[in-house]
Amino acid sequence: MASSAGLALCGHALVVRGGSRLLATSTSSSDDDSLFMYDCSAAEKKSQEHKGEDGQPVDQGSDTVLASTFSKSGSYFVLTDDSKRLILFRTNPWQCLSVRTVVRRCTALTFTASEEKILVADKSGDVYSFSVLEPHGGGRLELGHLSMLLDVAVSPDDRFVLTADRDEKIRVSWAAAPHSIESFCLGHTEFVSRIFVVPNHPELLLSSSGDRTLRLWEYRSGRELHCCPLTSLQDPTEPWSDKRFAVSRITYWSQEDCVALSCDGLPVVYIFQLDAAQRQLVPRQLLTFQHRVWDAAFEEGNGLWVLQDCREDPLVLYRPVGGQWQSVPESAELKRVCAHVRVNWAMLEGCAGMDSGFSSLYKATCDNMTTYLKKKEERLQQQLEKKRRQAPPSGPNGPTKKMRAGESAQGCSS
Repeated sequence: MASSAGLALCGHALVVRGGSRLLATSTSSSDDDSLFMYDCSAAEKKSQEHKGEDGQPVDQGSDTVLASTFSKSGSYFVLTDDSKRLILFRTNPWQCLSVRTVVRRCTALTFTASEEKILVADKSGDVYSFSVLEPHGGGRLELGHLSMLLDVAVSPDDRFVLTADRDEKIRVSWAAAPHSIESFCLGHTEFVSRIFVVPNHPELLLSSSGDRTLRLWEYRSGRELHCCPLTSLQDPTEPWSDKRFAVSRITYWSQEDCVALSCDGLPVVYIFQLDAAQRQLVPRQLLTFQHRVWDAAFEEGNGLWVLQDCREDPLVLYRPVGGQWQSVPESAELKRVCAHVRVNWAMLEGCAGMDSGFSSLYKATCDNMTTYLKKKEERLQQQLEKKRRQAPPSGPNGPTKKMRAGESAQGCSS
């Protein structure tokens, strides 16, 4: 699902998105201080009018960006919006290459490792592919699920397509023949919100879910290697400690085998260490903030960038110092990028009260026994009340005995 605001990094390229707009700049001081802005509301729309079964025009949606990502090399950037458009950019220099239409509103997208295709997952459970080399070509249906898809990923060798759905499943399909399923990764007890193939350990997969766990898989066999409850890092005194939440971003730092998670609506970022040799995840640190965290992303060689709901300090940069992650308030690149975001804060103002839509995906619970016992008690009370109304009134010496018809009271003989 889409988050209210987003952050993306690849190389020195940094993108902040909010509402229908995106802002792209560089984190490198050696680059010129150029800024690229794009507004989806100005993008071309389909000319034909869509009508529903009643003949009335259907809702065309807003221009809000739903998902976005860089290609592996950072040469391309793609986004999809609520108006069912797929917009492809070249990043050096920034230029819009094409605006295409998707069949249904999308929930996630990714580039193949070869950067020849874009894979787009939608709410109906389908994955379509769009060519990068032919930027105006139409989409091709690749595979489908029976329930809503929430994320899509590819293996580093492009051999497998991995999909995560609302029904707790992760499917591993052959890219050359998507109808051929290699495995399922089963174990989550709620919807799977995010999946991530570890780039320097290509046989490993990370996944998160509405069940508040982070899991490590050997995805080709479907074997779960480790499960780490996120609640183990929480302080029970925090006001959000008993709140249901799902991970909205998994980001990874290859340099230190470090995993960071941002969660929908929470003012925290979870930090884990991936111990690939032992096939386990080691909890390291819980970063807490005064404001809601919208997104987080690693920049290789620089640290962890965090986008938060704070106009004065919209971005925070963290680096490891003595084994602990600490903020770097005096960073020159941080000050420069924050200045750009502050000037364009209007694009993020409408994101404060939004969430990524995960709250509607939890399984509904139904306690039939409680309802049954409550109704039974009500019936018993009604029966007792009815008996009380039908009982004859009591006399001075106790209840009056009813006499048969024609029977008269007998007096005492003197």
